Amino acid sequence: MLVRPDNRILGVREGETLLDAGLRAEVPLPFDCRGGGCGKCKATIAYGKVDFGAFQPGMLTDAERAAGKVLLCCATPLSDVEIEYEPLVMPGNIAVSVWSATVAALDPLSHDVMRVALKLEGGKSIAFYAGQYINVLLPDGERRSFSFATAPGASERIELQIRRIPGGRYTTHVFEQMKVGDAVRFEGPLGSFFLREDSDKPILFVAGSTGFAPVKSMLEYAFARGIRRPMILYWGVRRLRDLYSPELPRQWEREHSNFRFVPVLSEPAPEDRWTGRTGLVHEAILADFPDLSSYQVYACGSAGMVEAAYPAFQQHGLSQDDCFSDAFRLSAKIRTDTLELAKLGGKA
Repeated sequence: MLVRPDNRILGVREGETLLDAGLRAEVPLPFDCRGGGCGKCKATIAYGKVDFGAFQPGMLTDAERAAGKVLLCCATPLSDVEIEYEPLVMPGNIAVSVWSATVAALDPLSHDVMRVALKLEGGKSIAFYAGQYINVLLPDGERRSFSFATAPGASERIELQIRRIPGGRYTTHVFEQMKVGDAVRFEGPLGSFFLREDSDKPILFVAGSTGFAPVKSMLEYAFARGIRRPMILYWGVRRLRDLYSPELPRQWEREHSNFRFVPVLSEPAPEDRWTGRTGLVHEAILADFPDLSSYQVYACGSAGMVEAAYPAFQQHGLSQDDCFSDAFRLSAKIRTDTLELAKLGGKA
């Protein structure tokens, strides 16, 4: 089960309701009666199928069911599911607000990744936790989600790293039509994927493609705070050209003795002349750390990467309490020659 806006992937036991699975993992889902009689736990199924269970008809109408609504206290999953709920509070009690900004800069980082800098109107600033994200609001009400790519308070500008999805409505706009000065409305901050500071365990960061953006935010925050815990970044991409900012983590290696960078290519091309690590990024971690019981893992990338890594890490001793993830959407929104996955919170 993928839960948002927390952006966490959770295991659901056989016969367990969605509410019980979330509460067992300490997700702050709203609830009261736990019997389908109050409607407080009403949420949206964004992907997958459920057994709605027994509930009072007035609490979930036929029209609401048709629109994807569900009562978490009654529903059990029949497949992998993605749910959306309205949180009572966000991490640190930072209020979610709607913001107006303008595009301050557009900088291509690679053939398919654009750095977009936003400046809030009126000289305002936004408080957030390193690793959180925003929802860009489109005129028709749809949303596109992108992570903060800088540490909190590091700049007056908000940096986003947007990967072009072939056929994607918004990402195509970013690459072909967006210009400096354009207005952008967004809501945030969102998500519970952020750096925890209540542990001394070494940290393994796992980034797939533009999953590097929230990891960059967390690492820059950690360096600024003087956190001395050992930290290793494994960044997995297909080819060398997809490693769009390799000089930055290499600079961090030179400047911080407690940090190490391990790039991993899954499908290097002959012209890449790659002599580094190859294969799946989570398998590279397991080869280096067969016992993960004394580590924390922060993983951000496609749902396929996170879904493959999470059980493998647990089998090698990683506690559920020490695994934090931010996954791209389970449901495929775009199909090209290869399956593309859109970032949580919206289509491409």
